[in-house]
Amino acid sequence: MARRSRSRRNKRSKSAGNELSWLLAAGVVVAAAVLVARFAAEHPGWAAAVAALLAALFGGGLVLRYRVIQAQRRRFLAANAELAKVDLMTGPQFEHLVAERMIAEGFRRVRERGGSGDGGVDITAVAPGGAPYAVQCKRYSRSVGAPEVRNFLGALANTFAGHTGVLVTSGRLTRQARTEALNARQALVLVERDRLADWLIGRSALLPRRVPPLTQGDEPASA
Repeated sequence: MARRSRSRRNKRSKSAGNELSWLLAAGVVVAAAVLVARFAAEHPGWAAAVAALLAALFGGGLVLRYRVIQAQRRRFLAANAELAKVDLMTGPQFEHLVAERMIAEGFRRVRERGGSGDGGVDITAVAPGGAPYAVQCKRYSRSVGAPEVRNFLGALANTFAGHTGVLVTSGRLTRQARTEALNARQALVLVERDRLADWLIGRSALLPRRVPPLTQGDEPASA
């Protein structure tokens, strides 16, 4: 009983201490806000200058952070662009590599979903034009068979309806699997081993290449 009462007293004292800390923090914030408002009212010119400086520092910090993240991504992709390294990866590591490559290609809202309860899709993303994509990653040393393709097509027909499906594998599809993938209602984008090697170094792309429109005076090449 003594231990329980001491434990309860300790919990109550910790709770009281947390409440006091929050009250003190709130008091400091209110006092700082009052001082800032008074300074701005008495010295509007200085207040505007300080606000502009803080905005510039904040914006510069965001730009610097973005550049650091981009540099880290480039180094990560360059260090893992070889298939020999891909073959040593775990499934989650391969999914992360694919997600990073998609971001580098311009996809937004790239989300790694792999694991239990992923609904048959490892990555979701939005293309620059706004089209939703759903990606299944297979870090296989063997071939990807027709059952895996059917499961992915089922996910696209139900939970991820309206998404463009992409199947990325470090292996290759069997002939039947490739036939089912390409003959589906909406054909899958396939990135098998050979194309994966090109995609990881930026020589290939998931998104179709844009063809510039003809301008007046231009003529299409004759066949």
